[in-house]
Amino acid sequence: MTDTGDNIANDIFFDWLLRRGDTALVLGHRVSEWCGHSPVLEEDIALANIALDLIGQARLWLSLAGEVEGKGRGENELAYLRDAWDFRNLLLAEQPNGDFGQTMMRQFLIDAYQAQLLKALAKSADERVAEIAVKAGKEVDYHLDRSADLVIRLGDGTAESRQRMQMAVEILWPYSGEMFIGDAVDQAAAAAKVAPSPEDLRPDWVSTVDAVFTAATLSKPETDFAHTGGLTGRHSEHLGHILADMQFLQRAYPGATW
Repeated sequence: MTDTGDNIANDIFFDWLLRRGDTALVLGHRVSEWCGHSPVLEEDIALANIALDLIGQARLWLSLAGEVEGKGRGENELAYLRDAWDFRNLLLAEQPNGDFGQTMMRQFLIDAYQAQLLKALAKSADERVAEIAVKAGKEVDYHLDRSADLVIRLGDGTAESRQRMQMAVEILWPYSGEMFIGDAVDQAAAAAKVAPSPEDLRPDWVSTVDAVFTAATLSKPETDFAHTGGLTGRHSEHLGHILADMQFLQRAYPGATW
């Protein structure tokens, strides 16, 4: 493995890295919203730890993005001093928590994707990307085991829990397709052997989802319709509310330190 060097333009590589970091950051913030509100204490602690994992991953991706950009911005500036249209996260990550079942379904759909992506990125031609992927991959493998188990337990549980999980599928499924729709940024990353093509990740993701849904007695929607735009800066109204909360302190007291 080598540094990508001139194999991919810095601005494209920067955009690709933002997609990794922003998705982890926004999802981490969403999961953190359960702190103090989870159904049971064990879940409160578990979700807080998952949020910390995701924010830690965001720090790694955004730090590298700042290094690649070369304009003096680091993880803090990229997290706290950008507006919604500058974020490149998956739309799925910013969707509201809903009930506990909807949160776990969102987590599972993203975990199943992230597990496949990070496994491929561990072989990236860019050593920095590969190092982050190896570290994050260990965390995401645990996240996937946990979210898959909870989807099965809730889907194959009571009549009410199954109904809620099926409703979560119907709400979130239209946002999942964005993960596998590549564009010029993805094509450049694939050509430089930095990352796989998003389309190539779909078969294994579908296999994982099908196995879990079967065990959970849940039905997968037949439509392939997918909301898109998050990866290019077109977001739902939900991201603005997230950033208003997440960025408040830095915006209110610019440059403040403890």
